[in-house]
Amino acid sequence: MPSRETLDAFVAHVISGDHVGAIERYYTDDASMQENNDLPRVGREVLMAGEAKVLARVERVTTELMGPVLADGDQVAIRWRFEFFPKAGPSRVIEEVAWQTWRGEKIARETFFYDPKQMTA
Repeated sequence: MPSRETLDAFVAHVISGDHVGAIERYYTDDASMQENNDLPRVGREVLMAGEAKVLARVERVTTELMGPVLADGDQVAIRWRFEFFPKAGPSRVIEEVAWQTWRGEKIARETFFYDPKQMTA
């Protein structure tokens, strides 16, 4: 079960824009991420590489916490708002809920729930 201090530090790390560093610091070696009902991606190194690939396609990303972090034991829910600024073209806003299962002070599983229509231009 994550401490409140760890949850606060994780949120601050993500808001700082260091998304790859947040995965490196706060995810287990065998962590998985899943988008809605897609198959999960597994392994911290895989997750970091995937995040770096997404970030390489944009000029920058701003991140906002949309409400309190909800935690009950090892289960954590976080509502995020991301604005992606591509290297060319208009920005795109994505809102999602991240449902996490923590193992101690690190995230072991995470599923992102969002409306996929947000991903289209």
